[in-house]
Amino acid sequence: MHAYTVVDVFTSTPLQGNQVAVFDHGSDLSDDVMQRAARELNLSETVFLLPAQAGADARVRIFTPSAELPFAGHPLIGTAFVLGARWSASLVRLETGVGVIPVALRHEAGEPVFGEMDQPIPTAEPFPRERELLTAIGVERSELPIEAYLNGPRHVYVALGGEQAVAALRPDITALEALGDGLGINCFAGAGGHFKTRMFAPGLGVPEDPATGSAAGPLAVHLARHGWTSYGEQIEISQGAEIGRPSLLHARVEGGEDRVERVVVGGSAVIVAHGEYRLD
Repeated sequence: MHAYTVVDVFTSTPLQGNQVAVFDHGSDLSDDVMQRAARELNLSETVFLLPAQAGADARVRIFTPSAELPFAGHPLIGTAFVLGARWSASLVRLETGVGVIPVALRHEAGEPVFGEMDQPIPTAEPFPRERELLTAIGVERSELPIEAYLNGPRHVYVALGGEQAVAALRPDITALEALGDGLGINCFAGAGGHFKTRMFAPGLGVPEDPATGSAAGPLAVHLARHGWTSYGEQIEISQGAEIGRPSLLHARVEGGEDRVERVVVGGSAVIVAHGEYRLD
């Protein structure tokens, strides 16, 4: 039996936010068993902890129901909450496929209540299948250039005219899946430091994600690059309401047009379950 903890991430309210299951020990599990366990749980991501190899506190392997990811946001916040509560730690360093990610934790009454991670600085590129993407989403145009960002996962961003337009989306999930495995499609709108987003990743087995930490950092970069926000400005991102899992993420990008120096994403989380799973 393998012990695990379930955390609702990017919320302080149980049964909201984005769930992640964190297994305490994964060293004795094969890649196939980890993937089948993630499919069994059918959460956006499932994490397996292993001994660190690069000076971190732990190594993590992250699986969606259909693929392993080198990096993801809410699984790292959730894992940091599990370990931070266990160790009374204010900083947890997690080894991922893109390097060691530090997660700073704020505690209240001895329990972690907010986590903030430094993310890899994403690289941007044009998205060549723009017309196919817009057709699959069901919109005519994007208010900003459609660009893809890579920080481990690959996310593409489509700006809509208002938050109601984001809420009203009914995309063709089959057509989105045909755009490529491993692609996250992010549709957003907003102003004044608050943005609403929805993220679809059917190629990863996630038709719609309640909260996407790996997409929040590149979104902050995208907004600053195109003048919708300022470098150093903290933004709020709401997500997940349409699928009954309202979530709130915080993000900022530091630096300037010539050089992005730091990308930070944070949010609350709450531990909601402990258990054991048979994985032999």
